[in-house]
Amino acid sequence: MERIKLTIDGTPVEVEAGTTILEAAQKIGIHIPTLCYHPALRLEGACRVCVVEVEGMRNLVASCVYPVANNMVVKTNSEAVRRARKMVVELLIANHPQDCLVCSRHGKCELQDLASQLGIREVRFTGAKRDLPLDESSYSIVRDPNKCILCGRCVRVCQETQAVHAIGLANRGSASIVTTPFNHGLADGPCVGCGQCINVCPVGALREKDDTERVWDALHNSQAHVVVQVAPAVRAALGEEFGMRAGSLVTGKLVTALRKLGFDQVFDTQFTADVTIMEEGYEFIGRLKKNENLPLITSCSPGWIGYCEHYYPEMLPHVSSCKSPQQMFGALAKTYYAERAGISAAKIFSVSVMPCTAKKTEAARDEMQSSGYRDVDAVLTTRELANMIREAGLDFANLPDSEFDLPMGMSTGAATIFGVTGGVMEAALRTVAEVLDGKELADVEFQQVRGFAGVREATVRIAGLNVRVAIANGLAQAKSLLDSIKAGEAEYHFIEIMGCPGGCINGGGQPHSTDPEIRMKRASALYRQDMLKKVRKSHENPAVKELYRGFLGEPNSEKAHQLLHTHYQARSRY
Repeated sequence: MERIKLTIDGTPVEVEAGTTILEAAQKIGIHIPTLCYHPALRLEGACRVCVVEVEGMRNLVASCVYPVANNMVVKTNSEAVRRARKMVVELLIANHPQDCLVCSRHGKCELQDLASQLGIREVRFTGAKRDLPLDESSYSIVRDPNKCILCGRCVRVCQETQAVHAIGLANRGSASIVTTPFNHGLADGPCVGCGQCINVCPVGALREKDDTERVWDALHNSQAHVVVQVAPAVRAALGEEFGMRAGSLVTGKLVTALRKLGFDQVFDTQFTADVTIMEEGYEFIGRLKKNENLPLITSCSPGWIGYCEHYYPEMLPHVSSCKSPQQMFGALAKTYYAERAGISAAKIFSVSVMPCTAKKTEAARDEMQSSGYRDVDAVLTTRELANMIREAGLDFANLPDSEFDLPMGMSTGAATIFGVTGGVMEAALRTVAEVLDGKELADVEFQQVRGFAGVREATVRIAGLNVRVAIANGLAQAKSLLDSIKAGEAEYHFIEIMGCPGGCINGGGQPHSTDPEIRMKRASALYRQDMLKKVRKSHENPAVKELYRGFLGEPNSEKAHQLLHTHYQARSRY
């Protein structure tokens, strides 16, 4: 490939043709501020914060979209550049609400950071501020159009990465706004609650619906027995909120923090991830033997389920009837655990800590109360839990480690990797292969289903059969996969779909990050914990064996179907 030589701030640099000025500057450690740019999104060049001076050019250019050229001479910090950047940011601030101290993004706001970085101490302009109503219609996401800076990140991720089209730009000029189809509430359109828009929003225009006060109220209620479950991906990301290195495993500190917050029992969603493999694995075995409704498609991701209901209702017969691990846990907490502990289910307040905003919508679904009580009463994101830990004054990074409570805190390595794309597939194959082959696996790691490519496929030899599997992460990738199946271009036995790119480690409720390697770092933490587990196959979890022996009977039994399975339905997009 052609190599390009240029000079940036007096430093020579050589890069591949097609590289942008911003990328070339990053290569030699020169920081150029950005706002509309995000490493995971299509380049836009809309905000002009990243402008630089190029010798011979009449005007400043947006470095995030402008390609390098041979012998180009770039200045990133000239007087003209500094003045232009300051003016752009001041104009944004002039139209922005001045409520930083109570904003959900205070201290983590990219606009705030830019103002500090550029030395802005006063705003020379007066701008009109919007006075539009909050959109609180969704169980998962709150949209505040008054804080929107029109960077377009949320639109790009929703339309291009997720193929949902729940939001878009409307109007022109100063009247431009990010809004929903027909200006209805998010809940009245095709939004699936995945929260990827929150992850890329640089300010507080999008945030999760906050359940922390409801959880505090439950913890302070002496009549309530408050139990909590924690999803796998949370332990690989929570430390980032407290200054710890990305990819730090904080499982033990997390358990200690939850106890100190006042939860009566601290359990692990990984317990019911193992149960999910039992139910979904045996469901797959049954379909495979009957050659019926194949491919089987996983149902753990509520963002994917919402997308399927809105966009691919004809595929619903292929979707597993299993509830997600979160909902299975809630049902068992108010039946199995309540019975063992001798506590009335009516007194149990069930909380989950999830990397996912869509879990809030899932918990609110009408059918998620098969025990006679709502499976999960409140869902906290990783960010919300971090806020509660800070509010309680806990020094998280220095907390001692402790263990989950039993029996619903015991899990395997297979359950841990549920948090990363391909993990549910690998966990299922570990069990399905041993059950069908009738012998122990020589190697429990199915490397062929790992990775971060949007769609991956593999053929696994099980019981003399070539089992074709596929994995998709991100809803646009799921769309591509499903379209190929409908067109007869591909044929599979088993498919895993995760609503978020990278899987749950990149869920809409995880700590904000613009690190392009963040998914890999969090995934490495989960694979590391899988390797550290003494038991790495779901069907070998002693607590799960006891659950079936003493309560459920066997996988896919009538009782298991009553509590752990559900149904999905076609939904209109608008």
